[in-house]
This record gives sequence, C-alpha cells and structure tokens, in this order.
Amino acid sequence: MIRRFWAAAATALALVAHGAQAAPDVAKMTGGELTAFTRAMPKGGELHNHVSGAIFAETLLAWSVEDGLCINVKTLSVTPPCQAGEDLKPASAIKTDEILRAAMIDSFSVRRPDFLDRSGHDQFFGAFGRFGAAGARRDGDMLANVADNLARQNTFYLEAMVTPQGFASRAKGAQVGWKGGDLAAQKAANSAAGLEALVTAAIAETDAMETRARSLMKCDTQAALPGCQVTVRYLVQTSRVAPPEQTFAQLQLGVALVAADKRWVGLQMVAPEDHPLAITHYSLHMRMVDFLTDHGRTAKAALHAGELTMAYATPEELRYHIAEAVRVAGARRIGHGVDLPLETDAEGLAAEMAAKGILVEVNLSSNHAILGVSGKAHPYAWLRRRGVPVSLSTDDAGILRIDLSHEYARAADEGASYADLKASARNAIAFSFLTGEGLWADPGAYRRPAKACAGQIGKAEPKPGRCADLIGASDKAREQWRHERLLAAFEAAAR
Repeated sequence: MIRRFWAAAATALALVAHGAQAAPDVAKMTGGELTAFTRAMPKGGELHNHVSGAIFAETLLAWSVEDGLCINVKTLSVTPPCQAGEDLKPASAIKTDEILRAAMIDSFSVRRPDFLDRSGHDQFFGAFGRFGAAGARRDGDMLANVADNLARQNTFYLEAMVTPQGFASRAKGAQVGWKGGDLAAQKAANSAAGLEALVTAAIAETDAMETRARSLMKCDTQAALPGCQVTVRYLVQTSRVAPPEQTFAQLQLGVALVAADKRWVGLQMVAPEDHPLAITHYSLHMRMVDFLTDHGRTAKAALHAGELTMAYATPEELRYHIAEAVRVAGARRIGHGVDLPLETDAEGLAAEMAAKGILVEVNLSSNHAILGVSGKAHPYAWLRRRGVPVSLSTDDAGILRIDLSHEYARAADEGASYADLKASARNAIAFSFLTGEGLWADPGAYRRPAKACAGQIGKAEPKPGRCADLIGASDKAREQWRHERLLAAFEAAAR
C-alpha cells in the first residue's frame, strides 16, 4: 500500500511544473492532472459520510441478486422478499435486461438530473427508499466498501453516520408518547421504559458490523485490503422527520451510546431539512440536543443545518437554522451550511463560528445536485475568507456518483488553492470528534505545533519523550501524526 502511495504521489506531482519550493498550482492543472493529483493527495479524513448513501448502484444491485431480492419495475425499487406480482421481477433479471439495469442505476443515483421529471432534491432524497432494502442486512459490507475506497484515496479517518437500533429506539419513544414539551419528564419516561437497555444491543450491532467489514477486507492477513488501515468512528444518525417523541428517544439513546462506547463520538440529525416535520419542530429539536447533551458537554453534535435555499424554504426559515444549531444546540460542526449568508447577521454569525472553531462540512456536489448551488453561488469561498474552518466531504458518494478526491478536484476548479485543500485535509482530523489533545496549538491555522511536538511534525517517527507520549495517549494526535507524515512525503516527492 505504501509503495503504491509513493508511486501515485510522485506521478501526480510530476505532472505539475513548479519550482522545488513552490506550492502546487492546482488552478493551472488540467482535468487529468488534477484528478491524479487530488487522488494521490492525503486528505486526512471524511467527516460527513452517510454510509447507506455511499454505495454505488451497481454494488447495491449485485447484493440484491445475491440476496434473492425483487425489483419493482414500476417504482424502480428493490423489495424483499421476491414473490409473484404484476410489477415484480427477480433482481437477477438485470443480468440480461440492460434497459432495466440502466433504469435501476438511474433510480438509485442522480446521474440523470431529469430522470422521471423529478428535481435533483426529490430524486436524491427519494433514492434512499428505493434502494434501502438492498443494504438492509449489509452494514458490514457497506462499511468495508466505504473504508477501502477512502484508503485507496490516501484518506485514513472516517466519521460514519449510522443509525443504531433505529426502529427499536423509535418504538420506545412511540410507546412512551409525547410529554407536552417537558424534556426532563420525557427523558425520565424513556429511561423507565428501558430505553438505555438498547445500548447493549447497539454495541453488539457495532461489533458485528466491524467484524464483517474486517473479514471482507481480510484484515490481519497477508492479503489485507488498504481499508484495514482506516480508523473509523461513528455518529448517531437521528431522524428529524419523525414525531418528536421518537426523535427525542433516538437522541437520548445516542447520548447513552456515546458515553458507553468510544467508537461512537457524536450525534447527527438527518433527512430533508425542508420536510414539514423538520421545519415545524426545528427549534424544538435544537432544544432537545441542548438538553440531552448539556450543550455539548456530555456528547458532541455535528448537525445538518442550512441545507436550504429559497427554492425549498421561506425567507423566514432561512434566517435562523444555523444560528440555533450553534447557539441553542451547541453544535461543534455544521453539515452543509449553504444558507449561512442568508441568516440574520450572517457576518456576525460567521465571525462567531470562526472564533469558536465551529467547522462547516462542505459538500459541493451534493449542494449542487440537491439545491442547485455551485460555483460563485456557493458560500465555500466566503466562509474561507472569514476564517470559518471548513472541510470537504462527499455526503452520499454512491447517490452522487463521486468520491472524496472528486470533491477536492471540484473545489480546485471552483477557485480553491492547494493551501485551501491542505487546510481541508488537516481540518478533517483537527475538528473531528476523536479524543485527546491534537498536534496543533492553533487548529485551522496550523502555524504553531503543540509544544510537545515542535520541530517534529512530518517526521517518520517522533523522538522518545513528550511527543511520543502525546501520540501514544491521544487518538487525535495519532491520526494527525500519520496524516502529517504522509503529507510531508507527498510534498517532498515534488522536489
């Protein structure tokens, strides 16, 4: 793996004519040069990855054939079990019916924006329901797929969004019912109903998922795939389009799981932000997160917020979503953040986020496909100029038919410099929810190393002593050390 990395890095950098001390000028790279360059570049990690949406349609269809599922040719969806029906065909039909196979790939992705006259927004969010059955029993397979794809792009940290005990936790919430907004009473009732007992089952699910993934990747064998090297942590996905008692129960379980298992590092809220239930309960959801996490002290939150434009929300709704995620819920990161320039006192909010180190997870292709926002209309450059930390991510690589390298290349095409790409990669670890002290005293700027490792960052190995001790004790420092070592070698290949 390391040998292949050096070869790829040297090849990519050799394509760029620049002085030995000059930073690569990504703005001048042609398509092929930029693709090779961004693929070889160590990208630190990915902080915004819905595992269920990261799998390409072809893989989902192959699993459907293996598992004996059915295709509904009217809705172009996968459904179990495969029984006789007017609109049903066995998934194996795609082996000989190329027209059906192509239609299914279109149904599971946004490769054809005009598919069935749906908007990009509706096609994207509707795809989950159409392919969901294909991955329903494939959690470990999906994790292996995502991890190995990242490793082959020289990216070795992942915060994966997964829904642990999703149906069971929502059922507990439904059983308890809504307590009229008394959040303390809601929490107590959930606990009395045995909600926290689901933590044990969630941990067992996680163990099984990782065991399956490591088996598929042949970890701890001579034939181990690159994905075995990826460090994975998990964010608890909770639904913002469920009744409030069910959303609250999912969040409450998430906080308990984060406390019980270090692999689970934070909370997320997912589903369309413009859905009527999401709009109606948005402020309530922010209060839920604040209450259950003690404003981020007992569990960190990275919340989807500002994934809106005037095409999908009123001006009134665009004024406060990110502000409430930051100020009410205590979110440490914001997913998407597209409408931030439209929020009340946008400049003040951006300055506050810069001062507090609240990162925006930037999903360029997703924002284009769902919201129609790209290029100069996208706030990515605006955020950078205001010092708001940002990091590039894919959102749902399979539906969008992209990878993380593509997002780095797209960012360069839309005006990002190599320094911006390098900051994105570093930010993906510095602003992760990994535990421990980091290698940098000024995350986001990266001018001042932590005193323990001053003069050593980028070396092959730390000197025995304080720096080695820091790396041994801190998950974050360990991942940063690996990234900085790879980054130094990548840049040295140009000299």
